[in-house]
Amino acid sequence: MAVELIQADYRNPQHGADLLTVLRHYATDVMGGGDDLSDDVQRNLLAALAKQSGAFSVLAYVDGKPAGLANCFEGFSTFACMPLINIHDFAVMSEFRGMQLSQQLLQEVEQIARNKGCCKVTLEVLEGNTVAQNAYLKYGFEGYDLPGGQGQALFWQKKLG
Repeated sequence: MAVELIQADYRNPQHGADLLTVLRHYATDVMGGGDDLSDDVQRNLLAALAKQSGAFSVLAYVDGKPAGLANCFEGFSTFACMPLINIHDFAVMSEFRGMQLSQQLLQEVEQIARNKGCCKVTLEVLEGNTVAQNAYLKYGFEGYDLPGGQGQALFWQKKLG
């Protein structure tokens, strides 16, 4: 089993096809919402990502087959006055789970973040996704707590349009 991690080139047709393959697999999984990406998203996502100056994606391949993905975006921590990386999408294809690919993807994202001078890497995880939570905990992630017993930060959204 040969594992390869690459930073995707959004203008490379093979990288784009592989990114969409893994992202669609994730989207149709119950933990990704259970619905495929719309035709519009499939047609336009790669060009839109290429326009985002702080976007990067790490693809994992096993024996040349797309196996995992981390879509990341650079943000900024005002409290640290430093950049940060947010992992927006993180997925390993079903057939490749249990092979420690999540740990390898997280390590690659962390190395990119360190090279960019970032203060931290953030991500969100569903409360019911204990498999992903365990993978993140194993790598050193933890819930976001402030001193004083105020509890953990919650991720909220308001959809527009």
